[in-house]
Amino acid sequence: MQEFEKSISFDGRDIRLKVGLLAPQAGGAVLIESGDTAVLVTATRAKAREGIDFLPLLVDYEERLYAAGRIPGGFLKREGRPPEKAILTSRLIDRPLRPLFPAWLRDDIQVVATTMSMDERVPPDVLAVTGASIAVLLAKIPFNGPMAAVRVGLVGDDFVINPTYKEIESGDLDLVVAGSPNGVIMVEAGANQLPEADMIEAIDFGYEAVRDLIQAQREFIEALGIELVQEAAPVIDQTLEHFIRDRVTAPVKEILARLEKDRTVRDAALDEVKAALVAEIEALPEDDPVKAAASTDAKALSNTFKDVTKTLMRRQVVEDNVRVDGRQLDEIRPISCRIGVLPQRVHGSGVFNRGLTQVLSIATLGSPGDEQEMDDLHPDTEKRYLHHYNFPPFSVGETRPMRSPGRREVGHGALAERALIPVLPPKEQFPYVIRVVSEVLSSNGSTSMGSVSGSTLALMHAGVPIIKPVSGAAMGLIKEGEEIRILTDIQGIEDFLGDMDFKVAGTDTGITALQLDMKITGLPMNVIADAIHKAKPARLHILDKMLEAIDKPRPELSPYAPRLLTIKIDSDQIGMIIGPGGKTIKGITEETGAKIDIAEDGTVTISAIEGEKAKRAKAIIQGMTRKLNAGDIYAGKVTRIIPIGAFVEFLPGKEGMVHISQLADHRVGKVEDEVMVGDEVVVKVREIDNRGRVNLTRLGIHPDEASAAREAASK
Repeated sequence: MQEFEKSISFDGRDIRLKVGLLAPQAGGAVLIESGDTAVLVTATRAKAREGIDFLPLLVDYEERLYAAGRIPGGFLKREGRPPEKAILTSRLIDRPLRPLFPAWLRDDIQVVATTMSMDERVPPDVLAVTGASIAVLLAKIPFNGPMAAVRVGLVGDDFVINPTYKEIESGDLDLVVAGSPNGVIMVEAGANQLPEADMIEAIDFGYEAVRDLIQAQREFIEALGIELVQEAAPVIDQTLEHFIRDRVTAPVKEILARLEKDRTVRDAALDEVKAALVAEIEALPEDDPVKAAASTDAKALSNTFKDVTKTLMRRQVVEDNVRVDGRQLDEIRPISCRIGVLPQRVHGSGVFNRGLTQVLSIATLGSPGDEQEMDDLHPDTEKRYLHHYNFPPFSVGETRPMRSPGRREVGHGALAERALIPVLPPKEQFPYVIRVVSEVLSSNGSTSMGSVSGSTLALMHAGVPIIKPVSGAAMGLIKEGEEIRILTDIQGIEDFLGDMDFKVAGTDTGITALQLDMKITGLPMNVIADAIHKAKPARLHILDKMLEAIDKPRPELSPYAPRLLTIKIDSDQIGMIIGPGGKTIKGITEETGAKIDIAEDGTVTISAIEGEKAKRAKAIIQGMTRKLNAGDIYAGKVTRIIPIGAFVEFLPGKEGMVHISQLADHRVGKVEDEVMVGDEVVVKVREIDNRGRVNLTRLGIHPDEASAAREAASK
């Protein structure tokens, strides 16, 4: 392909598209730039593998630290496991891209987005999403696009398209909207308790910009002389499908009509129908075309049976306005909540049950030194709130090897984290680092929103003074022709067989997080607005149930949570506290058992499970950093003796020497004649020499001054 470049003027910024320059062997490649941020996005297609019955789409977002002029840390000095932000960006690209491929496509498709350069004004993620659409079109892969994405921020009272990092951080909204010509297809948002009406307006504002980018892509592809690919679906023999539908439609419809609330009973009944079908096919003659088709494609029977179940369940919802478990469209499953289900060694715990979904969340408090250091391209270097989500196989009654968290687990944890960050107390008020782990113990839909609710319970039980409690609800959608039904609190089968998974979390004031994923090619704004409005009463109902378990944060922390004490020292005293090679601070830690963290601005945070240990460490540091003046009087203890005098610790960690001539008002022959190691004495600061050494004296101290010094030392 010849080199070609196009510039799109977009909301006061230029987006530059370059093709034919890089990655000539990729199916399609585009370098998309804005400011000094540049992302290379490629799309490549390979022939379908034998036996694949799904779309094997692989999306990877790669960060290279050279993009910001940095060399990776660690021993290897190269990028390793992708950081969390890279995993979330991979998902951000995948989610609006996947629904736009034809349902019949089985070819291997890989999209790789690599950030080649990045400034601190233009985040690369939304560029990568738009670039993925262009790369797929350039690769001539069947695709119901174009597709594009923008970020919407809220600066003051104004919405801003593709805000800078600083505008995102200072604003009350971080919203990504992706869309196709048919409507909105993906939304990801974090907000500071934004009202529903404002969120709807923001999504609509973002989609208007998305449409401009879609038109720009069409013009770009036209200028290159590339026609959008419209491949016909492969012709499939319908013999087996017709046989299965004839045999199972009636019994499956009868099972769904029972409106069985127990999923295991319903699944067992469906399995019986399926087993009878398998037995009937196996009994057919070997030369029967139905049996031949079933033996040729081992997965065809199961897939067709699922399709029949899906069609009948959706029809029941649309025609009868009743769901598979008998609930009304806006009805929420039974909810129960408990706190403190684990011993007090755990700082805070809460269990959230909704139907068969159960999430146990555990909150742990740590010192500032427990902050997570972020080694990626983005401006944030530390995280003080960490939310991790685990989904073990037993939660759905399955067995499989336990591995490190996958993309889904990382994404669900990030969504819950985003939902709770707006209500956390500021660091100045509550300097703890907070980690919440959500353990999914049973899953039947909407475990991410269960994690939000369970984690709110755990945080309040841990004594974290959150601004307001947060709850979450998952909304679904069934679209058959022009008929649309919105479902509240979707369960597993409705998520699997439906068209939308829309998660909304927030307080009684407004939305804190929102995530929309589609299985169809887009939705109009009026349907999205309807779903957001219907989610509010669901959230508030769930919130009321949570508040029955705990209505406000506990006033006291767990006795096993660390106690934090904070003091401020001059920044030029930090080196004195740390000492050569960390010797001094290690000594304080060993002596007191407290953990000490020092910030660059001189803020010293001391943590210990036992408050007295923290107080002792604080006293030592205060003593070391206290400004001394000649004439100050202290009560101290003799720590060591040398021939010419005695050393006295008159403040925690602070020593001075009393010369032998200053021990008494008469001549002293030996130091030991006046004092011994361990003796308590009252001393006065005589002078501080130019090397910072403190010279003390026992002379010239009035009895009243001595009594006052002893009293002060005893406190």
